[in-house]
Amino acid sequence: MNENNFLQPETIPQPRILVAEDSPDIRRLNTEALTAAGYIVDAAEDGAAAWGLVQLHEYDLLVTDNEMPKVSGLGLLQLLHDARVPLPVIMVTGTSPQEQLERQPWLQIEVLLLKPYTFDELLNAVKNVLRAHSHGQTEIAPPNRRHPPVTDGRRLE
Repeated sequence: MNENNFLQPETIPQPRILVAEDSPDIRRLNTEALTAAGYIVDAAEDGAAAWGLVQLHEYDLLVTDNEMPKVSGLGLLQLLHDARVPLPVIMVTGTSPQEQLERQPWLQIEVLLLKPYTFDELLNAVKNVLRAHSHGQTEIAPPNRRHPPVTDGRRLE
């Protein structure tokens, strides 16, 4: 029998996530948790660096803080909007930018996670947003998941 007659399973690419966070500790912890969950993760120390990465790579999701130097999270969303980059966004921040979002309704945030939050809250938000934007794929997470770091229920602040 010819080997070409067998159907090859379709591999689903691992989602690629960009984390923009000015706090080195939170940036590292978010990156480690998402990487341990099996995602491909890039990290940026502020909105300006994140914008540079968005111009170089395609991402499936942006996880961003709002209050960052150079370019804020909302400033980054404005850049994405102006460039017509369709990228779902999870904002993790200490204060809700609700008033700014009401003034600029075109700045879309899928999920707002207020600090402090847990890894479980972050990972569930990521999973739900990726599923909502999976474009018909039945599976959104990579098959070789590793367990995220144990946090004993501590919250990221």
